[in-house]
Amino acid sequence: MDSLHSTMNRHVKGKHLSFEERVIIQLRLKDGCSLRAIARELNCSPSTISYEVKVKLYHGKVKRYKATQGHDVYQAHRKNCGRKSDFLKKNQFIHYVHKHFFKDGWSLDVCSNRATVAGEFSSSDVVCTKTLYNYVDKGLLGIYNYDLPEKLKRNTKLHRVRKNKKKLGRSIEERPKEISERNEFGHWECDLVLGHKTKDDEVLLTLSERMSREFLIIRIPDKTSISVMQAFKELQRQYSEHWNDIFKTITTDNGSEFADLYNLEEASNTLVYYAHPYTSCDKGTVERHNGLIRRFIPKGEAIANYSLQNIIDIETWCNSLPRKILAYHTPDEIFERELDRIYQAA
Repeated sequence: MDSLHSTMNRHVKGKHLSFEERVIIQLRLKDGCSLRAIARELNCSPSTISYEVKVKLYHGKVKRYKATQGHDVYQAHRKNCGRKSDFLKKNQFIHYVHKHFFKDGWSLDVCSNRATVAGEFSSSDVVCTKTLYNYVDKGLLGIYNYDLPEKLKRNTKLHRVRKNKKKLGRSIEERPKEISERNEFGHWECDLVLGHKTKDDEVLLTLSERMSREFLIIRIPDKTSISVMQAFKELQRQYSEHWNDIFKTITTDNGSEFADLYNLEEASNTLVYYAHPYTSCDKGTVERHNGLIRRFIPKGEAIANYSLQNIIDIETWCNSLPRKILAYHTPDEIFERELDRIYQAA
């Protein structure tokens, strides 16, 4: 058979040999062609031909290459190639993920990494975060995309900084750059979470410490600046002489409810910074935690429908949730460590 008149498609380098190409190899070997000559005809590497012709059968006293045998060996190798799934091998870890995802509200990333940080599983007994998400896409975990709070709602928006017409106090542009690095304890972000948006409904004052991600939820009767200041005065009484070490700065928005917050500077060493208008990313930590609250208190639902114990349980859950950014430690663990340091130094 002359390759110049062959109707077979030209071999693409990097692709596996087909059965028809193996037939050509068998015929050319029978004709006495060299391996390099066969490789030129098939447009492949001589090494490919060399590896292929190692599959030989005895025919009498002579070993001969057979295309059918070579293709059978190839098919057998194909069945065993590729990375095998660890889903069945790591069934105990899968149960661990399922339990903490639905019972404790952990993310798949937290499940994967907290297991080794806490010493409950060795690294060889767990699968990575990416693999867990692949299991979700394949429907293996009993967890679906609509069970993942963030996966279906994330989108990208054009960021635009608007000119600040209302100036309540010191701008965030004056805030030291070191605070953005999150290496120092005592820098907080502040916001309000509204419920039914009626005058008779309560609101939640939320604070998040930037380094430890500790989250405080304080229930206040309304969103007036008076109620906000009363809540901060109660916090000052709680931390008393350690206030200045624990609350060094507070970053908040330009809402009228925070108009009197600058009064903290007169009564303590705390500095208050106001974010750019319509720029929630200036205080992204507390905004992110507000999103966690919405898992339990949906938008538009009255805060008054939830008891004080419900609010405490939400705060406890947020602060006991292991975080990737904290090397899978919890905010409570970091916060308590910093408090101990402050109290011992006093």
